Amino acid sequence: MFEIGTSLREARLRRGIDFAQAEIATKIRGKYLRALEEEQFEVLPAETYVKGFLRTYAEYLGLDGQLYVDEFNSRYVAGEEREAPRRSRVRPKRSKRFETNVVLVALAVIAVLTVVVIAAWKSSGGSSTPPTTTHRAAPKPPPTPLLTIIAVRGSSQVTAHKGDSQGDVAFDGTVQKVDGPVAIRGTKLWVYVQHPKSLHFIVDGHTRVIHAHRFVVTKAGWHPA
Repeated sequence: MFEIGTSLREARLRRGIDFAQAEIATKIRGKYLRALEEEQFEVLPAETYVKGFLRTYAEYLGLDGQLYVDEFNSRYVAGEEREAPRRSRVRPKRSKRFETNVVLVALAVIAVLTVVVIAAWKSSGGSSTPPTTTHRAAPKPPPTPLLTIIAVRGSSQVTAHKGDSQGDVAFDGTVQKVDGPVAIRGTKLWVYVQHPKSLHFIVDGHTRVIHAHRFVVTKAGWHPA
């Protein structure tokens, strides 16, 4: 321990400094500098000012400002206030413990919800077998063409009407090898072929030799029109 005020006064006198000079240099009013040397700390506005002024004045006189602040704390500051910085250091630990507790609570909630879901699933008769689903019947394949025409020796113009020569057009185009078989559906077809010898005819799944340019096709077979 050392005398704060006496030490400050001796340092000022050794340097030949008066209060007016010190006030200009430190920006601290002369009466507060005098109060520091006389250790009349109650004259200063508040304890915070005491520490700040003490540090500034000591360093201005070439002394260790922190040493004077520590001496002031040890002699004039209550024990609880000196312990405040220590308590601030342990706050992160409490924060970590709080975060850990939050995580544990969250895990516990998840575990409870899992048990509840499993229990509800079992009570509803759940099993590992997936529920049976109703499948729609596969669409029926289109009916077998009544007439299939294949170009074997060349191309030919072909026109087919449903029913008779005035019926709806079932096909109207050129049959050629590159296009492959031409399938024409219907229950009765009236057909015109430009070059029948260039073509191969399949009537209701049966191969037929047809040389007529105009003919009628039914399930029973074919006949000239």
